[in-house]
Amino acid sequence: MNMQAMMAQARKLQSDLEKTTKEINETVYTFENENVLVEAYGSNKIKKIEIKNNDILEDADMTCDVLQVAINKALEQIKEDKDKKLGK
Repeated sequence: MNMQAMMAQARKLQSDLEKTTKEINETVYTFENENVLVEAYGSNKIKKIEIKNNDILEDADMTCDVLQVAINKALEQIKEDKDKKLGK
């Protein structure tokens, strides 16, 4: 393979990587259960947190635990998608 072909291939790979990264960053990942809804962008920024069960608000520790689990689940989805799409 000549140098020009290798450079063209490298530019295409870079362009594909940038496009995929942009798509992931703009995608909204959602975790939802009976207590809470969390939406996060692929850029790891939280878009929305909604408490669906106001009963959890009566216990501060439970509220924190529910939110922590929900946020971590949304972030896990992002990581898995990045690994799948960018890991290749």
